[in-house]
Amino acid sequence: MNAPESSDEFLMLAWVAGDAAAFEQLYARHRLKLYRYLLRQLRDNALADELFQDVWQRVIAARAGWSLPSAESGFATWLYTIAHHRLGDHWRSLKHRPASPADADERLARLADADTPERVLSQFERRRQLQLALDDLPGEQREVLLLRLEQELTLEEIGAVTGVGRETVKSRLRYAMDKLRARLPS
Repeated sequence: MNAPESSDEFLMLAWVAGDAAAFEQLYARHRLKLYRYLLRQLRDNALADELFQDVWQRVIAARAGWSLPSAESGFATWLYTIAHHRLGDHWRSLKHRPASPADADERLARLADADTPERVLSQFERRRQLQLALDDLPGEQREVLLLRLEQELTLEEIGAVTGVGRETVKSRLRYAMDKLRARLPS
């Protein structure tokens, strides 16, 4: 657990008070996980880059409104709530989820790997099966699963991000895991 002086909430308050280094620490701490979350939702590097920048711009713009009462749910929850809303705006503007890029398999095949060709093929096939299984999940189930497994948010934090109750989050996670278990080989 972080010491109070290095917690996200303390860093955010320090940044609000004018400490630019505090923002740099927050950004360094959350940038990779946030970008991965956006990329997994969007499956498009350029679009993930755009929304990633937009989320951080919104964090910067909302800086003046940050206070301890808004910090009660935590900085990460606040950050992912902004990302969740930005993704919702994006999907509403498109009225659909885009298909995977036509060259997705080729992109994966071009990745360099020192393992044997058989192992590479096996790992590729497992990743492909997992990605296909994730793609087949309803959006709400995929989102809570990614927030839990990749972003390591608590059920309460996921509920705060998505705007649903803890029990709904638990149900979505359970249904998502059941579907993945049924679809993927052991």
